[in-house]
Amino acid sequence: MKIATWNVNSIRTRQAIVQNWLQTHPVDVLCLQETKVIDTDFPREPFESLGYHLYISGQKAYNGVALFSKKPLEDVKMGFTETVGTEIAGEFDEQKRVISGVLDDVRIINLYVPNGSALDSDKYDYKLRWLKVLREYLQILQKGDRELCVCGDFNIALEDRDIYNPKGKQKHIMASPPERQALQEVLNIGLTDIFRKFTEETGHYSWWDYRRGGFPNNRGWRIDHHYLTSGLCDRAMSCSIDIEPRKLEKPSDHAPVIVDIKPY
Repeated sequence: MKIATWNVNSIRTRQAIVQNWLQTHPVDVLCLQETKVIDTDFPREPFESLGYHLYISGQKAYNGVALFSKKPLEDVKMGFTETVGTEIAGEFDEQKRVISGVLDDVRIINLYVPNGSALDSDKYDYKLRWLKVLREYLQILQKGDRELCVCGDFNIALEDRDIYNPKGKQKHIMASPPERQALQEVLNIGLTDIFRKFTEETGHYSWWDYRRGGFPNNRGWRIDHHYLTSGLCDRAMSCSIDIEPRKLEKPSDHAPVIVDIKPY
């Protein structure tokens, strides 16, 4: 089973790029973030014509997540509320950032973690609180008898080796100690960064700033992740970042990350 995660930074703008990529990389499941379109305006036909079933949770101009699957998914859930209840979910489902579904007894959870804007902003506090709700959400899902693949744009580089030049970055969003600690607390429930099972060295990134020659100079951050429960970790055969779409004209600033999991 091949599962890819990709922040496309507007599906309508990157429609042709994503469509072409799927033709050459026909993954079983594609998890998209920042689709930036309401459900009724989502360009479904180009992807359905490739044989994918689409599951969409979108909003206008911002956020938005979607799942494309070659086989129909079971038990599709959108947002936190259905799992954790309204009291815990609170305001956090107003933004469309969470969608999940089950394929071959694996629950695939697609996330777009808030960016946080700046350390002294309300959005930063929102991000830290959002991650606490995420932990509650995943703990409940983990009580089931299915393995979990938790993937998406986490907007956090967990370690210094995930940043091209980590010096001083701990004072900025995506690398601050509170963010890293909040994400580590999520992972402590029993999730593993599967990319690091296969690749230990620095220099491998999934996001590059459009400005200041970020991509040509490989000034990147690894902020797009696949986190797996133990049974899936044992079955994982590879996890890689495909930088080729980032080389195209008018690309997303993120690259797809693909995990390949051996079937039972």
